[in-house]
Amino acid sequence: MAVLGGFPVGPSAWAVERFGRHAGALAAAVPVQLAKAHAKAHAAHLAAGLKKRSPYGVALAGLVREHLAETARELGEAVRDVRGYEYAMINDHALFPFRYADRPRSPDRARLPANASPTRQRLFRVHGPQPPEGLFDIDEDLVTEEYLGLHEAFEELGVSTRLVCVFFTAEAENGIHAIHWGDAHLEPDRTFTWPYREQLPVAPVRME
Repeated sequence: MAVLGGFPVGPSAWAVERFGRHAGALAAAVPVQLAKAHAKAHAAHLAAGLKKRSPYGVALAGLVREHLAETARELGEAVRDVRGYEYAMINDHALFPFRYADRPRSPDRARLPANASPTRQRLFRVHGPQPPEGLFDIDEDLVTEEYLGLHEAFEELGVSTRLVCVFFTAEAENGIHAIHWGDAHLEPDRTFTWPYREQLPVAPVRME
């Protein structure tokens, strides 16, 4: 595969295996959509007039999901709603975006927040690499309304669906620092191991 400026030209074999004929278009679209999301989140941050960065982070998380869903629709692929959050589905693979730091940092140091929702954690454990045999291992006596709701949510995402993680670092002042996508396995201590990972280029930003 040819390389230009440190990044591969054309989709990798890994991307083609997961996204099929959409691999090239998706690899090009992800950096652009993250840049667009940053521009809008930065505008929201300025409009809020607060010194704290929370308006930026909250806005960015929602906008990234929306923009990736927009890409899926443009490619003629599906978008699934899981408990109020839309996920782009391409070739039976769901894109899971996650800003793991607000400064440049290796994805090997990424960690899921302690207050991450049970749904988010189940997404990794059920749809990530090396999933369990079934959706959940649980005794019938322990089945609760919450458990049944999560089970229903994963049925909506699709039992055969696999996650492709889109991990990135970003801040309001300097935008997107780096983007990595690949297969990330969530460990019990909320860190990640990567059976496979590759870096995508960062697209220029047109500020709102």
